[in-house]
Amino acid sequence: MRKSPLSILVLCLIVMVGCSSSAPVERPDNVYVPPMADYSDMSRWHIAVDDSLSGADVFYIPSTWEYDWTTADGRVSHWADPSNPKHRADVENEMAGVAGYMADGNRFYSPHYRHITLDSWATLNEDTITRRYMDVAFVDVRNAFDYYIRNFNQGRPFILAGFSQGGKSVVELMKTLDGGLRDRMVAAYVMGYKVTPDDMEQAPWIRAAADSVDTRVTVCFNSVSDVRYLKPVVSAPNVMCINPVNWRVDDVPATLDDTVTVTADPNYKVLVVEGYDGSSLPNILDILNVGDYHGAEPWLYKECLRRNIRQRIDAFRF
Repeated sequence: MRKSPLSILVLCLIVMVGCSSSAPVERPDNVYVPPMADYSDMSRWHIAVDDSLSGADVFYIPSTWEYDWTTADGRVSHWADPSNPKHRADVENEMAGVAGYMADGNRFYSPHYRHITLDSWATLNEDTITRRYMDVAFVDVRNAFDYYIRNFNQGRPFILAGFSQGGKSVVELMKTLDGGLRDRMVAAYVMGYKVTPDDMEQAPWIRAAADSVDTRVTVCFNSVSDVRYLKPVVSAPNVMCINPVNWRVDDVPATLDDTVTVTADPNYKVLVVEGYDGSSLPNILDILNVGDYHGAEPWLYKECLRRNIRQRIDAFRF
């Protein structure tokens, strides 16, 4: 049936009203994208070298530290700025803490990058998160890794590791590795993030760790107090999870520090943690550290990870 001009006008008004109720469209002129990081500038790196053992390299990608921020001329930025001393100082807290155990007998390299902000994650919109991440943050991650391989690595075996957004970066970076680099990768540690069925389809060489000493595999885990607190933005859908306390993928529980019980749930691919007081973890925009233990991932299991990194390096070498 042919619509009258009046009905067309009404339809247009309905569409306009519907559009006006959604979030305002961002324009290029009101969003600030910081310049790409220059990885020949050593202030863009946290490097810790311990040659006391014949270890390997660790390329560690840190998590998210900044909220959306506004420039002096009123533009909003959804990315950290590696040229901003405060932004670098914030991330250095994590870099130094992780280097405290991952650099044990190894060479540790961690880049500052234009990570997407906490507000970006709080949209809970995978399309928005992926676009902001791939268009800006991952450009830096890949440039940093390329610089590391050309200038620091010198053909040594290496470990990829990352927490939260850094874990996402590890997954995306593994998709780009050629056969020669995959052969030199001891293992990848994806802490507080997921490996999805789509990731596995894009990169079938991403294999789940099955025990404490297999190599060229991915160690992945997320921790919650109960499976009902799974957070899809970081932990679902997930295809792999290993218990970093007993290095099992079944539901046999393990005891950590005499008081904490950690059990892998093979169905939900998540760690269920009992007896841990997570009250000191900061509530992040009512999304993370609410029933889950996201903020504890690199710290709760650090001694287990310290030992396991050595085990996998030894297995890789011998």
